[in-house]
Amino acid sequence: MFKNVFGSGFLVRTAHVILTWVITLILFLHDTDLRKQEETGELTLPVLFVLLVLVSVLLYFAVSLMDPGFVLSDDCDLQFTLGIAEETQDMIPQTTKSIRPRRCGHCLVQQPMRSKHCQTCQHCVRRYDHHCPWIENCIGERNHRWFVLYLAVQLVVLLWGLYMAWSGFSHAPTWQLWLRTNGVLLGAAAVVAVLSLTVLLLLGSHLYLVSLNTTTWEFMSRHRISYLKHCGVDENPFDRGTLRNLWGFFCVWEPVVWEHVYFKQGNDPI
Repeated sequence: MFKNVFGSGFLVRTAHVILTWVITLILFLHDTDLRKQEETGELTLPVLFVLLVLVSVLLYFAVSLMDPGFVLSDDCDLQFTLGIAEETQDMIPQTTKSIRPRRCGHCLVQQPMRSKHCQTCQHCVRRYDHHCPWIENCIGERNHRWFVLYLAVQLVVLLWGLYMAWSGFSHAPTWQLWLRTNGVLLGAAAVVAVLSLTVLLLLGSHLYLVSLNTTTWEFMSRHRISYLKHCGVDENPFDRGTLRNLWGFFCVWEPVVWEHVYFKQGNDPI
């Protein structure tokens, strides 16, 4: 289920952890509200902040090392998936939405619908979303919800850290003296601000796509995807309504046979 922590992406993960704790240390070493409360013995918020940072780091490693949903073989589970797809195809007339099962040209496995081969991971990934260089892993069926949860926790940590950094800036009579006094904290705040904007955009885009039951890959490349290029511009065969999409993404843990959803949606009366 989890990959080797010392494998591919070790340097990226190490850099992420070092940057996280260095910025946290800077916030505690400067005259921020965190340090003021620590010095007065009010430890509730400082401890909560450190715990939240720790949770974000643990979620980062969980998403980074987790199996995103690699398609490993052609036997049992794929036979089940394709069996349903073939049975469904036999029940409906051949239309532009009828597709043939695909075999990956790289790893030679039979690809379930919505899977894609990742050139970086060298595996086909179920319900492939994208390969994230930040975590050095694919985002797919098994770790996508954890990725969104990680982004949410990380955003809270970053915004809280940005507020703490703002509280630590001290006044000075000249700009030169102010920069000399607050230069390190200003640099940390700039990094946190850029990361906050990045994570906010990522979280917003993923929640939007999840609400439509589509993936980043499908959204960006639908004109090249065999099971989508025959659909209309605004047509999504996997969309079951915003609430059902969100419920299915966050609350349903069983694997979904997307061939069944696709052909069932395609035969709904218009």
